[in-house]
Amino acid sequence: MVESIARVRHIRVTPQKARRVVALIKGKQAEEALAILKFAQQSASDPIYKLVESAIANARVKADAAGEYLDERDLFVKNAFVDEGTTLKRFQPRAQGRAFQIKKRTSHITVQLATPELAEAGAKNKKASK
Repeated sequence: MVESIARVRHIRVTPQKARRVVALIKGKQAEEALAILKFAQQSASDPIYKLVESAIANARVKADAAGEYLDERDLFVKNAFVDEGTTLKRFQPRAQGRAFQIKKRTSHITVQLATPELAEAGAKNKKASK
């Protein structure tokens, strides 16, 4: 019954490209998600791979602090999403004194891991509150 969150902010990957990679790992086992990200060809897969590894390490630390047993093979990606970060605005010179604006977008990526028992308990609580 461990839940962990890992976030990376202001990463220089456009949110649209990062969302394509995050969609590959939603709902998967953590180890399977790492395997998918390791062999994904998109450039956004590298920082997301590190983020999932960080979330696994966070879960390990949380379990040790609470004195609980944690099998890392039980962890799965409960939620993963990408938010838009700040946009760096740059200008490129063009012909006849004009300027062309370049937008260098950044992302905030969040990955949430959980064990299956915790996910089932959360679903029961939502049904009970309705």
